[in-house]
Amino acid sequence: MNLPPRTATHPHRFRDPRRTRLDFLDSVLVRCPDCDEAAHVVPAPPPPGEPAPGIYVPRRLICRNCGTAKESRRGGMTFRRDPHGSARDPFFGARLWLQAETRHGSVWAYNLEHLDLLKRFVRAQVREGIPWDDHGRKMTVVARLPAWMQQAKNRDEVLRAIARIHATVL
Repeated sequence: MNLPPRTATHPHRFRDPRRTRLDFLDSVLVRCPDCDEAAHVVPAPPPPGEPAPGIYVPRRLICRNCGTAKESRRGGMTFRRDPHGSARDPFFGARLWLQAETRHGSVWAYNLEHLDLLKRFVRAQVREGIPWDDHGRKMTVVARLPAWMQQAKNRDEVLRAIARIHATVL
């Protein structure tokens, strides 16, 4: 029996890259608390002679529009979970720039790399998670997505929200 050759119609596949939200905190796009325009939260530069900064270092909020510059003295972070409010960065509590509402909930990202990961996951027709017997990271960004973002019936709506978010950067 001759089977037809496999064509390029293979569904788009996504493999969980095992990235957590901590992996996306090097640069966070937020709304400036003073002028409501786009601002960045980045690690403060280390003093001369010290090693490169890690995740738990002071951060700077910098707005090129109005010149706001704030520094976080503490090295910790607070992840806020307000299902009815806007998503916020864990260092200053500033509203994230990359977010949009859908009828199911909010789609948000810390930066464009995070947004791209969400887009690749939602767009994929075949999604490979982490095997249950694997001892690596389990609570990845993808594994923590709300159920409505993972459902195929909401794919188009979520992708439209991601496109709206991406348009705010360009």
